Order: sequence, then C-alpha cells, then structure tokens
Amino acid sequence: MAGCFITFEGGEGAGKSTQIERLKRRLGELAQPALVTREPGGSPHAEEIRAFILGGRAKHLGPFAEALLFAAARIDHLDKTIVPALKRGTHVLCDRFADSTRAYQGSAGNIDKELIDQLERVTLRGTRPDLTFILDLPAEVGLARAGERRAGRGEGADRFEGEEASFHHSLRQAFLSIARSEPKRCVVINADQEPDEVEAAIWAALRARLPQITRSRLSEDAVRPLDVA
Repeated sequence: MAGCFITFEGGEGAGKSTQIERLKRRLGELAQPALVTREPGGSPHAEEIRAFILGGRAKHLGPFAEALLFAAARIDHLDKTIVPALKRGTHVLCDRFADSTRAYQGSAGNIDKELIDQLERVTLRGTRPDLTFILDLPAEVGLARAGERRAGRGEGADRFEGEEASFHHSLRQAFLSIARSEPKRCVVINADQEPDEVEAAIWAALRARLPQITRSRLSEDAVRPLDVA
C-alpha cells in the first residue's frame, strides 16, 4: 500500500516544523512509518538550491526566477525523496510544498496564476498531497515567533522573513484562498494557540480525513492470518 502525502503550509512562525515532528511521533507510536522532509530542500541538490534562495542571492532576479528555482528543487525532491518513500509505503510529512509557490511567488509575488498552474503541472507530474494542513495565524504573531526563534539561534532574517509586513499579510490571505478553493484537500488549523491544542486539532482532522493512518499497524499485523505454504 502506498504511503500518504501530507503537507504543512502557512506563513513564517506558524509552527509547521514543531507540528510535523509531533505528528511523526504519534504515527511512530502506531507503527506507521513516516518521513519528515521540507521545501525548498529534502534532497542534496534541492538543499543547495535552498541555500541559494534563502540566502537572498536570487532575489534580484525577481519572483518568476525564484519560482523556477523552486520548481527545479521540487523536481529533484520528488524524484529522490518523496515519490520513492510513497512507493515503499512510507507516509511523507512535508514542511511546505507547491502551495508555498502559489502563495509566495504567485500571489505575493504577483505572478500570473495561469503561469504558476502551468509550472506546477510540469513540476508535479501528478504527485499531489493527500492532505494539506494550513497553519493560520496573524502575520504579526508569526513574525514575532520567527524573530524569537532566530534570536535563540543567533541567526538573521532569511530571504522571506525580511520582507515587509504587507507581504506577510498577503501570504496569509493567499493560503486561506487556497484552502477555500480546495476544501477536500486542505484543512485550516488555528495556529494562534498552544502547541498541544494545535496538535490535537491536527490529529482530529487527520482521523476524519485519513483514518487509515491513525490506526495501529501492530494490531493489524496481529490479526492478519499467516500464509500457509
């Protein structure tokens, strides 16, 4: 059985990484194999592109050039990491995916939607998330969280964290618009609450949308009849 592809989207400081790790732990307790990955990145070549983009070295080229770089990273990520994992029955939990390109370069970057759609079709080649969690919170709250996180690590703002507040407000609306346009795939989670509450909301939505991966594989193995030669 193929694995499920679950993505986490949202603005800066929404807590995606935290919640992905919590979900992986829960799935592990049920003997459900899960792989955590991220975008841009997730494969050696894609990580090189990530460093180039987030370091701000592509900003002067404009949003469309950045979208092309994200697409190149995504192709390598799909080929080397995501698709092989899904084929072997491992669930893939991805921190950002194609929706981020739609939001960051498409909506906030003012690239024509049809152009983004065409780029997405060529890049994804039919591989789409089974479920997408959009972690939603006010832009100011997310930016404050991201700033605290950077301060704790002694890091500066990356390419996108350093944008004006208006950019981040546009991002939030872009992600909510995506959720409204694809309600069967997307679930909006209120991320402006305690991590335990966010985790509980994600698990409840997962049980409703993909119940097969919220059951223990250990119990299934226990009742599966043995093959008789």
